[in-house]
Amino acid sequence: REVTGARNLVMAGGCALNCVANGLIARERIFDRLFIQPAAGDAGGALGAALLTWHEYLGRPRVPAVPDAQKGSYLGPRYSNEAIAEVLQGFGAKATLYSDAELPARVAELIAAQKVVGLFGGRMEFGPRALGARSIVGDARSPKMQSQMNLKIKFRESFRPFAPSVLAERASEYFDGEADSPYMLLVAAVKDQKRLPSDERMKGLFGIDKLNVPRSVVPAITHVDYSARLQTVSDRTNPRYHRIIKAFHDRTQCPVIINTSFNIRGEPIVCRPEEAYRCFMFTEMDALVLENYVLLKEDQPPLPGAEEHKKRFKLD
Repeated sequence: REVTGARNLVMAGGCALNCVANGLIARERIFDRLFIQPAAGDAGGALGAALLTWHEYLGRPRVPAVPDAQKGSYLGPRYSNEAIAEVLQGFGAKATLYSDAELPARVAELIAAQKVVGLFGGRMEFGPRALGARSIVGDARSPKMQSQMNLKIKFRESFRPFAPSVLAERASEYFDGEADSPYMLLVAAVKDQKRLPSDERMKGLFGIDKLNVPRSVVPAITHVDYSARLQTVSDRTNPRYHRIIKAFHDRTQCPVIINTSFNIRGEPIVCRPEEAYRCFMFTEMDALVLENYVLLKEDQPPLPGAEEHKKRFKLD
């Protein structure tokens, strides 16, 4: 800022995925506006090549887009309810079809009941973060949800942190700072009034036992230093995901849920509905939402190979 006099900052490249550093830049208010390209790693080179061709070789004008021409980074493939019905029929799966109006309340009901839900809908996210189109979601208020999702869904160490998705219009009630974080690329601190005193409860504890002490009213997404890698969800960029979180807020008075990528450790994020179904069946996920279809685990026929798949992972 001192060298250039610039008021705005755009970042890309692998270092721009450092959420802690990005959060510090945002909190210090060094720049008036901060934009971080959501596929800031090597995958973003494809976007750069397209922009180079568009502007430099074809001479198309650069038109500023406010607030964000990338439109939530939902640029991947999507699948219709008809295509999903064919996939489910192939698996012999049992599912219930809900209308657009009915679906948010049903998904919110499952989350509030402490169910772990695979969420698959709309165009897939471009970039390394799951942003509600290919996500696994859960109740951030639950002290047990972090370890449950790690051990039974992601097949990784129980202490690994999860990120929150929060309604953009209510983010300031739970997290410090005013910067939007639509691409889950900023770390923000949980507000003091949402934290729980832990000094007495921490005495005599060590290691994972200390990490398991709830630190806030949303313990499943609160790190040991009271920080969280935040995704603010707007009805402008992902109205479907926003409606689900709003329905959860209407039911629980909490505008925050857990959001982690829809995959098992060591595997890529699911893209197609058949990949989502296999991930659902190969883990202890409770429910699966495929566009407007909702599936419950107890209703599904056994999927060959599921038990053998789980044995591949060593857990704590």
